[in-house]
Amino acid sequence: MTPLTHLVVAFGALLTTAGAETPRAAKPLIVVATTPDLAALAKAIGGNAVDVKALAKPTEDPHFVDAKPSHIVTLNRADVLIDGGAELELGWLPSLLESARNSKIAAGAPGRISVSQGIHLLDVPTSFDRAKGDVHAMGNPHFMLDPLNVRVIVTQIADRLTKVDPASAALYHANLKFFLGTLDTKLLAWQKELEPFRGAKIVTYHKDFVYLAERFKLEVVETLEPKPGISPSPAHLAQVISRMRAENARVILVQPFQSRKTAETVARQTDAVVLDVAQQPGALKNTETYFSLMDSIVHTLATALQEKR
Repeated sequence: MTPLTHLVVAFGALLTTAGAETPRAAKPLIVVATTPDLAALAKAIGGNAVDVKALAKPTEDPHFVDAKPSHIVTLNRADVLIDGGAELELGWLPSLLESARNSKIAAGAPGRISVSQGIHLLDVPTSFDRAKGDVHAMGNPHFMLDPLNVRVIVTQIADRLTKVDPASAALYHANLKFFLGTLDTKLLAWQKELEPFRGAKIVTYHKDFVYLAERFKLEVVETLEPKPGISPSPAHLAQVISRMRAENARVILVQPFQSRKTAETVARQTDAVVLDVAQQPGALKNTETYFSLMDSIVHTLATALQEKR
């Protein structure tokens, strides 16, 4: 057990459930999301009937969130927990939940929403081998950049919030209807903006944009990581450079917590451009909502692909 785990467990042991029976009508539903993207969706659906908190920071790698004692308190007081599932938070969430001792958000409880359960996951491994890197047995958990997946997720959130808080059902479903209408309109605009670049080849640092590429008909030809979660080696980067030259791939996507320096090294040798993008709302300026985040990603990609034609 690591020192951090000792701290988390010890801190959790000090918590009590005092105040857990406070009537729901007295205050908004307390909704905790593991990541900011899920928090943004919860806010859009819950409106003023919910108080939403995200555990991970927008610039943190969701695989490796810095678990803190304050997270235990947040989880202990939660009425609802929304997590990505598909092992995205496997390295840090279970110990926090054990220490939080909140039956309302335990697996299978009405207040627990693991959104991957409704998603068709890509990259499901045929065999489980840690030698292949940080492979997720259930499939790739970075599915939030496919708008059709988000349609499924917000519907799940609205339905579950209604079960936990039936008094606000009308609000949740009105917000869901508005969100889905906006999503349909936005999806058409995003598809139109990226349609001229159908089949364009891109490179990413991690296997974290496969759902975006699948939805908008782009092709991820290489990743700077040789395997998920494994740092790039000179030999692997040489292979990436060779592949990019052969495939005429001139766009590299990098998130805030990934090595831009490595991407720049590759870009200099392939006449490529490094794009600063993020999957979490708020990580970059003017991307606080799901829609503004997707607007930014799509426009950034389209602009770069046009310039590198």
